[in-house]
Amino acid sequence: MINLENLVKIQKSVSLKPFTSWSVGGSADFYAQPTSEAELREALLWAKQNEISYSVLGGGTNVLISDKGVRGLVIHLTKLNQVAEYVEQQLVLVCECGVPKSKLLKAFLKHKLAPALFLAGLPGDVGGGVVMNAGVAEGFKPREFMELVNWIDVMRDDGRVERLTKNHLDISYRHCRGWEPGIILRVGISWPLAPDAGILEKVKLANATRLKKQPLDMPSCGSVFVNPEGYKAGQLIESSGLKGFAIGGAQVSAKHANFIVNKLDATAEDIASLIEHVKRVVLEKTKVRLKTEVVYLGEW
Repeated sequence: MINLENLVKIQKSVSLKPFTSWSVGGSADFYAQPTSEAELREALLWAKQNEISYSVLGGGTNVLISDKGVRGLVIHLTKLNQVAEYVEQQLVLVCECGVPKSKLLKAFLKHKLAPALFLAGLPGDVGGGVVMNAGVAEGFKPREFMELVNWIDVMRDDGRVERLTKNHLDISYRHCRGWEPGIILRVGISWPLAPDAGILEKVKLANATRLKKQPLDMPSCGSVFVNPEGYKAGQLIESSGLKGFAIGGAQVSAKHANFIVNKLDATAEDIASLIEHVKRVVLEKTKVRLKTEVVYLGEW
């Protein structure tokens, strides 16, 4: 095995629980948190040369990590968080993959631009926003993260970086593929300069509404299920009598049925079991098959 001390810092047996919004999960066999493009390249090459698989962890807001942990190397991207801003006829942002969406929100608010209202409802980071084509239920413009994106830089497993424009990608509701294999390194974002003087008040109102309707004071991943066409997942779950239902320490939120919260020392298995129970009951009672937005990581 290659000497770890000569490369990006790679640690052994690191608990991943603190890095997920559900606050559950086991440990990574190996863990790296690169702070630059060069360190990310070193981590990928270390994994390749040692024939070790790797997994990617971003903001941890849509990930359920197994209690058994994750084999191989986990590359945690949150320290790749730099943004370059340019203002021409439009606002242009070049963002590293680990930039939190809250940082984008500040940039759009500074210029009083409409996407601030959309971004105020999105947790997680820019890379995850691309992978999930993240969105919100409200009828804001834009409605999906990829509407902001012009291009992405992807680092391949051999360390090469390739730029892909949107016409190279397969983009649909809560879905963006066609960029694999590799890791999304940078994202190019732009929006026309069309200021909305009332945007700050709109954001404050939207945040206050979410605080009333969503369990933002408890560990969760945000919305668990994708809205089926013509339906709201939360309404289907509530009408199936599952609001407040719990397995172990995991509970369908009594505040918003499309949230599963870690109410009391839940395990990842509690949450996974509850997700499957909700799917089964909703299908039995409504004949609608729910799909989850959650990415399962580790040994299941």
